[in-house]
Amino acid sequence: MNDFTVATEKHPDRTLITVSGDIDRQTCPELAQAAAVPLDGRTLHLEMSGVSFMDSSGLHLLLLLRRRLHEDGGRLVVTGLQRQPTRLLHLTETYELLNA
Repeated sequence: MNDFTVATEKHPDRTLITVSGDIDRQTCPELAQAAAVPLDGRTLHLEMSGVSFMDSSGLHLLLLLRRRLHEDGGRLVVTGLQRQPTRLLHLTETYELLNA
């Protein structure tokens, strides 16, 4: 099992969250807690180059984050997607939604 880590950096124009390890039902609560910071219409940049696996729980969390940010006038930027998470987003037709 991969060690799961979440590191958060706050910048004036954005918050950067770097994730490493699998994003699944067990690790989603920790990522959700890290992303619960007030963003006040700024960008949440989610760097996922350390994530080799994401299940439907992770996808659901990304979609919830995107909706919350959009409603608050901010946006979600997802970068560094590895093969399996990219494939999941393509299969569910959410790739463009999360990478626009």
